[in-house]
Amino acid sequence: MPTVPAEGQVQVEFPIVIQGGMGVGVSSWRLAAAVSAAGQLGVVSGVALDASLARRLQLGDEDGTLRQALSAFPAPEIAQRVLDRYYVAGGIPADKPFRPAPLLSMRPRRHANELAVVANFVEVHLAKQGHSGVVGINYLEKIQLATPAAVYGAMLAGVDYILMGAGLPSEIPSLIDALAHHQPVKLPVAVEGSPAGETHAVAFNPPDLIGQLPPLPRPRFLAIVSAASLVSYLARSPRTCPDGFVLEGSTAGGHSARPRGKMVLDDNGEPVYGERDRIDLAKVAASGLPFWVAGGQADPRQLAAVQAAGATGIQVGTAFALCRESGISPQLRHQLLQRATSGQLAVHNDPAASPTGFPFKIAQLDGTAAEDSVYQARARRCDLGYLRTPYLRPTGQIGFRCPAEPVDDYLRKGGAGEDTTGSRCLCNGLMGTIGLGQRRGGNGTEPPIITIGQDIDVLSELHRRFGDDYAAADVLHYLLTAARSGR
Repeated sequence: MPTVPAEGQVQVEFPIVIQGGMGVGVSSWRLAAAVSAAGQLGVVSGVALDASLARRLQLGDEDGTLRQALSAFPAPEIAQRVLDRYYVAGGIPADKPFRPAPLLSMRPRRHANELAVVANFVEVHLAKQGHSGVVGINYLEKIQLATPAAVYGAMLAGVDYILMGAGLPSEIPSLIDALAHHQPVKLPVAVEGSPAGETHAVAFNPPDLIGQLPPLPRPRFLAIVSAASLVSYLARSPRTCPDGFVLEGSTAGGHSARPRGKMVLDDNGEPVYGERDRIDLAKVAASGLPFWVAGGQADPRQLAAVQAAGATGIQVGTAFALCRESGISPQLRHQLLQRATSGQLAVHNDPAASPTGFPFKIAQLDGTAAEDSVYQARARRCDLGYLRTPYLRPTGQIGFRCPAEPVDDYLRKGGAGEDTTGSRCLCNGLMGTIGLGQRRGGNGTEPPIITIGQDIDVLSELHRRFGDDYAAADVLHYLLTAARSGR
């Protein structure tokens, strides 16, 4: 079993604590670097990094951090094209909308691939500065069109771990193997309405983009799953087998798996999880692969319990989401912590909010898109498009639709009207959470949507021990040191 590293000690073979890859930019490079420097696994969120880099460059990159990272990119001409396209010295005016990043597509244009590769490189590169620890990046299986270019960019920066959930990432081990040798890849893409046996894929060819480079170190891959049966399925073949698993329970933030069996809602309109949804740790341990348990685990007693059951450790999100290095806008972060420590914060597991169809945790905070009045005041639009679903048109071409787009558009594309009820634009809302919401002229800025886990008792404990501006290192101290010494 790994031991707690002393300050400045090099990371042990496997971390005890994995810092969750949260939201769009909540798990920022600053947060990941702080956790990694302390000897555990810091993880950046790999979702929408192309759009967030484009917007940060348009804000002027005041401290020069992004441009410093861009100067380290192995193909300077590509980094320069990204700068030429998006960087604005001094920043754009406060009332000017951000220039958009390209929407995901089955056949991405060169500048879309360049931005995706560069953005993922920049985030990982910055997270790896100033320490000798390991860094991971988290992706969503649902966002298949973004995956090849994003993973390649992270690998160019030397990412040590890749994590992926929100689906069954059976193709990712072989994708990583190929990209480590700069080989062309084709990642299968699910297209609604396709006849049985018809396949679709998004292609990515590294040499066409960046030329010939030496082979890259292969990062470890951790699959995020919600059942022991999925562990057995992925572990059955070397082609699909990851290097380990994160077992995510229903209280974890962000998306969660649907309950097994018929969907039943409680009096609060939340999915009811039962015995069938409990993860059999003994069956997972029998796989012989390392695993970490996530969702309501931010307690030293929980850490000890899962390690006794064979786990390597735990993945923790919410406790890190509200620390000072988090990417959540400081004002929102302090409001959340104040509400949580006073017992007034509710986190709703909404079965309809996410366009993915998975239940999604939303913190109920005044002034955010969690409020129906706030959300209904915004015009429905889909201009970021990460959660759009590819579908087959009657013409045989592939189109894209999202339940959170204008209802008439969704219906015209063959979508079911009931899908639009309660659906919220997570892409724009999550950008708003980190202070990068799109400016809408006279209609203001896109309101934030905040996701954290439902087990928030740890926030009161951290506040009691370390105050209302605690650091990532404080979270690790609580989990790994303070409780063991009885303090």
